[in-house]
Amino acid sequence: MSHTVITTTTTTTRTSGDSVLNMGYTRTIPGMLKMGQMVALLVAFLCVHCARGWPSWAAFQYFEVVVLWFLIALTIFFLMHLFRLQGKMPCINWPLTEFFHYSVGTVLIFIASIVAAAKTAGVSALVAGSVFGFIATFLMAVSLWTSYSVTCGSHQTGG
Repeated sequence: MSHTVITTTTTTTRTSGDSVLNMGYTRTIPGMLKMGQMVALLVAFLCVHCARGWPSWAAFQYFEVVVLWFLIALTIFFLMHLFRLQGKMPCINWPLTEFFHYSVGTVLIFIASIVAAAKTAGVSALVAGSVFGFIATFLMAVSLWTSYSVTCGSHQTGG
């Protein structure tokens, strides 16, 4: 009598695309730009917040509010990409939402940085805060440009 034995081996492997955390995003240009913006905005906020003797209370309060608001919004966008949450909310046009965020953020942070630079009165922490505000403005303008090319890039027409 002969017996036939069949063994089945099942292996499961997870590719990097299946994981919950998308660490590859941190190595992309948009991911690095977002991290740079978050660092610049955080440093700008901390410089102004920890400074003693604001020469213009209203100007630096405006600077703090604008910088903190866009830091929070940017952190949310970064976490959305990091945890791949855009796919779970398909009703929102994410490239257009980020384009709008960068458009408004670039303008408002630029205005806040100009106002802060004009009102520093030589306080070094306030000067540093406004400089980091300008750095964040530049990084947001670069992100605006790259998100524009994704959102509104050239479309080929048949001909």
